[in-house]
Amino acid sequence: MDEFKPLEETAAALGGRLLARGLWLATAESCTGGWIAEALTAVPGSSAWFDCGFVTYSNAAKRRMLAVPEALLAPGGPGAVSEETVLAMAAGAIANSRADAAVAVSGIAGPDGGTAEKPLGTVWLAWRWEQRALARKFAFDGDRKAVRACAVRAALEGLLALLDE
Repeated sequence: MDEFKPLEETAAALGGRLLARGLWLATAESCTGGWIAEALTAVPGSSAWFDCGFVTYSNAAKRRMLAVPEALLAPGGPGAVSEETVLAMAAGAIANSRADAAVAVSGIAGPDGGTAEKPLGTVWLAWRWEQRALARKFAFDGDRKAVRACAVRAALEGLLALLDE
C-alpha cells in the first residue's frame, strides 16, 4: 500500500491545517464515491476536523441531499458534470453539515458516459471556505480507477491550496 502514502501525507497535512484553524470539513462526492472522505478519515484524529461526507452519485441524490437546483441537472441545463453543479454541491455540503469548508466532485470516470463535449476523464471540482468558492475543470487520463484517484488527489491538494492562500 505504499502507493497511497503520498495521498495519506496530503490528507494528514490538510487535517493539520483544518485543526489549527478550528475548521470542520465536509465532502460532496459523485464519481469518487466516498474516496475523498475515506482518505481523510484514514488520518488518525480526523474526528476533530472531519464532519461528514455526502456520496451523491445520482442526480436525485444531489437534489435531495445537497439541494442542487433541478435546473442545473435538467435537460438543457449544464448537467451534473459542470462548474455550476459542483459549486452548488459544495454549498449544499456546508448548508447541511456543521462544516466551515467543503470539497465537491463530479465527473466522468468511464468506461462509458463520455461525449464530445465532456469526454471520459472530465472532472469538475469545487472548494468552498468562508466567502471563497473556486471550481476547476480537469481532464484526467487513464482508466476509471486512475481518473478517480487523480480526482481524489486534486481535491485534497486544492483544499490545501485554498487554506494556504
